[in-house]
Amino acid sequence: MEEKQLVVFRLHNEEFGVEITDVREIVKPRHITRLPHVADYIEGVTNLRGEVIPVICLRKRFGLEPQEETQDTRIIMLEINDGMVGFIVDAVTETLRLPEDAIEPPPSSIAGLRADYLAGVGKIDDRLLILLDVDKILSTDEKIQLQSLQEQEAQEAQ
Repeated sequence: MEEKQLVVFRLHNEEFGVEITDVREIVKPRHITRLPHVADYIEGVTNLRGEVIPVICLRKRFGLEPQEETQDTRIIMLEINDGMVGFIVDAVTETLRLPEDAIEPPPSSIAGLRADYLAGVGKIDDRLLILLDVDKILSTDEKIQLQSLQEQEAQEAQ
């Protein structure tokens, strides 16, 4: 039987999952350089071993109240369309394997999220796990904006 391997994280009171193959690494919050003229959910860019990576606050992206960083706050570094993006989440809780037959297609909206971000809903015992389609969390315009930010920062760093 087919399985998906997921990294599970918490935002507000919801549990989300992303495919482990999309995750390059998980890091503690680090210095983020703020940028002018960007959407409010783009926290800025950070330097990860010489690579300039845009960082997005997933709470703000999904229209949730921002929250102060805690000991549990993490940045999940994800590979999205040939690039890297960091997502700030409240906590990364576990990695798990989920059989394909425990995943249902996404409802039209859940937790206030638009269905286009959702890859499905996973059922684990009495828990529901919202599976995100990381490539769709950013619209094409936003991807272009992030790419130009990365190029701009890289040039200034030289």
